[in-house]
Amino acid sequence: MTTASAIELGRPPVRRSSLWRYWRGGLQGSEFTWAIAFIVPYVGVFFAFVVYPVFYGLWMGSSPALYPEVFSDPIFQQTVINTLVFVAFGVNLKLFFALLLSGFFMRPGWWSKAMLMIFVLPWAVPQLPSFISIHWMLNGEWGLLNNALYIIFGIDGPSWLNSRWLALGSAVCSHIWKWLPFWTIILLAGRMSISQEIYDAAKVDGATGLRRFLYVSFPLLANLYLVLTLLATIFLLGDFNTITFITGGGPANSTHLLATLGIRDAFDLANPRLGVACVMSALPILIPLVIILMRKLKTSEVQL
Repeated sequence: MTTASAIELGRPPVRRSSLWRYWRGGLQGSEFTWAIAFIVPYVGVFFAFVVYPVFYGLWMGSSPALYPEVFSDPIFQQTVINTLVFVAFGVNLKLFFALLLSGFFMRPGWWSKAMLMIFVLPWAVPQLPSFISIHWMLNGEWGLLNNALYIIFGIDGPSWLNSRWLALGSAVCSHIWKWLPFWTIILLAGRMSISQEIYDAAKVDGATGLRRFLYVSFPLLANLYLVLTLLATIFLLGDFNTITFITGGGPANSTHLLATLGIRDAFDLANPRLGVACVMSALPILIPLVIILMRKLKTSEVQL
C-alpha cells in the first residue's frame, strides 16, 4: 500500500484553481459575468465571418483533382503573368512615387498643405464610382481621353480597353492613382517623426539635398518602407475592384487577375470549387509574405 503526501494530493486542485484565476483575470462576481456577456458576441462574429469562411474555402479547394484543371487552363496561365506584372508595377511604382511625394509635402507653406488636401481626394472617393468613371473615360469611341486627344492634338487615340497590355496598363495606372495618396500619407507621417536635430546634425556634416535623403532620410524610413511593400503586395494580390470595373477582365479574358478569375470561375462558370482553387493558387506566394511581415513586425521596430 502506497501513501501520498498532502502536497502531492493538493497539486491538481491548486493548478486548476490557478488556471481558473488566470482566465478570470482578477474579475469577480458580476464583473466576470459582464465580461463574458460582452465577449461572446465578438467571438461569435469572429467565428461566423472569419474562421468559418476560411476553413470552408480551404475545404472547397482541398481536392487535388481541381488543380490540374486550373493549371491547364490557358486563361489561368495568362492570369498568372498578369498578376505578377500588376503586382510588380503596382506596388513598386506606387511606393516609389509615395516616397518622393512625401518629401514634397514636407515643404513648409500653406500651399503645400492645400495641395495635400486636393491630393488625398482620389483615395477619399469610393472605388466603385471612380473606376466606373475611368472605364468610360477610356472608351475608344466617345471617351473623354480620346476626345481630348482629338480636340487638342488632332489625333485619334487608341482603343484602350481592346488591347491586353493597354487595358492592363490602364488598370495599373488607375490603381496607382487611387491608392497613391494612402501610402503617401503613411510615409509622410514617417518623415515627420524624424527628429529635426538629426537633420541639423547632418547639415553640419555637409549632408544636404540628395545626400541628406540617401544617408539620413531613407535609412530611417527603410524599415517602414519594407513593411509597406509587404502590406501593399498582400493587398494587391486580393484586389478585385480595379480589373472588374475598368477592364472587366477583357478583352477576351486577357486581363484577369487571380482574384477576378476566381470570381469568374465560381459565378460565371458556376463552379465554386474551381474558383476557390484558382484563388488558393496564390497561397504559395501569400503565406511566405505574411510570415515575413509578422517576423519583421516582431523582431524589429517600425520607424513611425
